[in-house]
Amino acid sequence: MTTVSVAASCFGCSTSSIARIFVMLGGMEVSEAKRLKALEAENAKLKKMLAEHMLDVATLKEMLGKNF
Repeated sequence: MTTVSVAASCFGCSTSSIARIFVMLGGMEVSEAKRLKALEAENAKLKKMLAEHMLDVATLKEMLGKNF
């Protein structure tokens, strides 16, 4: 078994997923990978906040349109 296939069996995913992760994080230090993960989490949180705000704006526009 190759290192990739061993890692894939340990994590329960496909070898292509492991290979993709190695390519994405290959040259990074551990601290850089942690920072990337934190930024991705923050980005997801901000996207959710934006979607909620856009929904609020659309709801208010709809409510104002009915009153006038």
